[in-house]
Amino acid sequence: MKKLSLLAILLLTLRAFTMLNAQAPADDQTWKLDQSTLTYHMSHPMHEVDGTSHAALGKGECRAGQCDFLVAAAVKSFDSGDSNRDLHMIQTTRGAQFPIVSVRLRLAQSSLNSPTLDCDLEVNFAGNTAHYAHVIFQQSINGAAHHITGVVPSTVSDFKIDPPSFLTIPIKNAIPVRVDMVWHAQP
Repeated sequence: MKKLSLLAILLLTLRAFTMLNAQAPADDQTWKLDQSTLTYHMSHPMHEVDGTSHAALGKGECRAGQCDFLVAAAVKSFDSGDSNRDLHMIQTTRGAQFPIVSVRLRLAQSSLNSPTLDCDLEVNFAGNTAHYAHVIFQQSINGAAHHITGVVPSTVSDFKIDPPSFLTIPIKNAIPVRVDMVWHAQP
């Protein structure tokens, strides 16, 4: 009976150790963005506008305990439901000259299995770069899929864009971007 109890405890301990190791991030990892929805929100006293892109591409690499992710989308891939407004947005943000918006995320590899991710962001848009420290994203893990959601707190002035106006009233400075992405570690 004692041998059976000891064997059961040993097996449970081994199983727990195996599960912990399976959840711990590997030393070097490569990640791929499989799905994305990026939505900017523009606000004006007369109306609210959301422009959405599902065309972002992304990759990530983790080395020596640090992860670096890159996400990029074509400026023209954002759709607000009004082609004239979208064309004006491309003109205002100098989309012909700077056709890509890119975001570099940096975070500790040890946080990859956490429900919240504390990231430092570097956003390149309209020919300018803005830095955001400690942006919090929510994460849910389902098997190998890491579903990440959150908001990038960007503003028009961060990118030195002259705010467009309607009836001589400019849009609000805040243009937050909602992020909804699914990432997978590559074998």
